[in-house]
Amino acid sequence: MMARLTGSGQDEMADGEAKAGAAGFTRWIVLLLCGLPVFWMAWIAVFAVLPGPGGGAVIEVVIPRASGLTRIGEILAEQGIVRDSSRFSMLALLTGKAKRLQAGEYALPTDQTPLQILALLATGKVLARPVTIPEGVDLPRIADILAADGWVEKDSFLALATDPVFIRGLGVQATTLEGYLFPDTYYLSRGQQDVRSIIGMMVARRNKVFAEICAGRPLPPGFSRHDVLTLASIVEKETAQASERPLIARVFLNRLEKGMRLQADPTVAYGRTDFQGRLTRRDLETNTPYNTYVIEGLPPGPIGNPGRAAIEAVLEPADAPYLFFVSKNDGTHFFSESLDEHNIAVGRYQKSGQDVSPESDCFSDCAGAEPITPQARK
Repeated sequence: MMARLTGSGQDEMADGEAKAGAAGFTRWIVLLLCGLPVFWMAWIAVFAVLPGPGGGAVIEVVIPRASGLTRIGEILAEQGIVRDSSRFSMLALLTGKAKRLQAGEYALPTDQTPLQILALLATGKVLARPVTIPEGVDLPRIADILAADGWVEKDSFLALATDPVFIRGLGVQATTLEGYLFPDTYYLSRGQQDVRSIIGMMVARRNKVFAEICAGRPLPPGFSRHDVLTLASIVEKETAQASERPLIARVFLNRLEKGMRLQADPTVAYGRTDFQGRLTRRDLETNTPYNTYVIEGLPPGPIGNPGRAAIEAVLEPADAPYLFFVSKNDGTHFFSESLDEHNIAVGRYQKSGQDVSPESDCFSDCAGAEPITPQARK
């Protein structure tokens, strides 16, 4: 017969079984804890080399400025570039690229691996899109060009361009940035530039070009750099012919030297908020700060943003005695020394066969466009 276990023996057996169970459980926990990192690393490693979910199509993706790692992963997953935003973020941390990812617009193939996508974002090979600002355009037109492609909000652009604190921060001593944004082709990347940086880029370009032009060239007597830009903007508006710009500049400089009003039609148009595209005698007689038929000397600032050639024309004008010019209606102008000669040219090129009334645009495109009378407008 088997001996019966005493109470103490039963307790010992129970303790042994408990200890064995605990040891087994501990071993499983240890194995699990040791295995989890291996499993996790394998999970990330497979993801890292697995091509994206797309079929190879290239998608343009914008990573906005100040996007965090989590948001970048979400954007890529939403666009079908990577399969899992969380694992993408983990991979970026493991590879040390998390803080090197750059904002901008990218052309990303949908069949590349997350490792390849990380490399692209870390090198910052963004799409650069050309945006051309034509010579002579004014601030509202620049705002329209940039807003049309979504680079800026028009109202924000114009507000900054007239913000005295922002303007001073750019080193510009003027009340607006009219004349200080250089017309050129700029290469912009979505997500990298905001309205402030775009304006800053254009001002910096103007500063660089202006310094190059001014090197070794004296300013006209009594002129500041602001005056140079102001007159250059008028020259820019008066002719599209590069060969005529030095002559146009000379006419205006000669008139200023003689104390004559500039009487430049583009200044009249710029000063009228209700300008409808055709100048009338009433426009010429309306007193605005920019109407050079009324005011003496230069207007208070540029009427557009002049290019290199117009600025060079002011600093190196032609050597000529002309005081007047009138459009020949073929893109060129006729230049005159005297009022009588100018009046004859106006009659020939601007009034031929026209019924001229007080509200006609008979003065349009005539520098120093005095009425055809013995008296000159002074």
